Amino acid sequence: MIPDSRSFKKSIYNHLARIGKALSSPGRLHIIDLLSEEGPKTVEYLAEETGMSAANTSRHLQILLEARVVAFEKQGLYSIYHISDPLVVTMFHSMQELGEKLIADIKELVEDIYGDHSKIEHVDCKDLVKRMESGNVTLIDVRPKDDYDKDHIPGASSIPLEDLEAHLASLPPEQEIIAYCRGRYCLLSVEAVSILKANGYQAMRLNDNCQVL
Repeated sequence: MIPDSRSFKKSIYNHLARIGKALSSPGRLHIIDLLSEEGPKTVEYLAEETGMSAANTSRHLQILLEARVVAFEKQGLYSIYHISDPLVVTMFHSMQELGEKLIADIKELVEDIYGDHSKIEHVDCKDLVKRMESGNVTLIDVRPKDDYDKDHIPGASSIPLEDLEAHLASLPPEQEIIAYCRGRYCLLSVEAVSILKANGYQAMRLNDNCQVL
C-alpha cells in the first residue's frame, strides 16, 4: 500500500532532522571542518585542535556517527574518524557560504579578516592556476608538515608558519608569494601574508579549497 504524501514526507524529514541535530553544535561543526580540510584524524587530535576534552570530543563524534555524517576505522589502538561521504563536505561548504550571506555577524567577521579593507590580498583557484603557469609565483603551504605530507597542492613548497621567518631568505624576492592553509576560516595564511609583506615581499593568500590543480 502506498503511504499518503504527508506521512511519507514526515518520515523523510524525521530522518533528515538527525543530520540537522548533528550540525547544531559549534563543537561538531569544528570537527566537521577539521575532517573536511585535513582528512582522517584521531579523537586525540580532534580534541587538541578544538580545545575540547577527549571525552567531550568522543560524545560529539558519537552524535555525528549516529547521523552518518562521519565514519571511523580501527588502526591498532586508535579510532580514525573521517567524513562519510564527499556530499558532507559539499554541504558544509554550502552552509558556510549561506551563513556568510544571511547572518550579518558572520559576514562582518569574515570581512574584518578577508575583506577589501583588511589589506590581505587574495586569489582564487582559477587565478592561481594562471599565475603558476606563468612561472612568476611561488606557492607555499603554511600548514604543519604532517598535513603537507598527507596532501598538498602540486607545486607547493612546505614552509610551516612557525618556520616562515627562518626561511624568508630562501624565497625569491622578485616573485609573488601565495600562501595557503587549511580552508575557509584558517588564519595561518593570513598571518603568513602579514609576515611576508612586513619583510618586503609581494604576498597574497589563496582563498579557495583547491587541493588538485
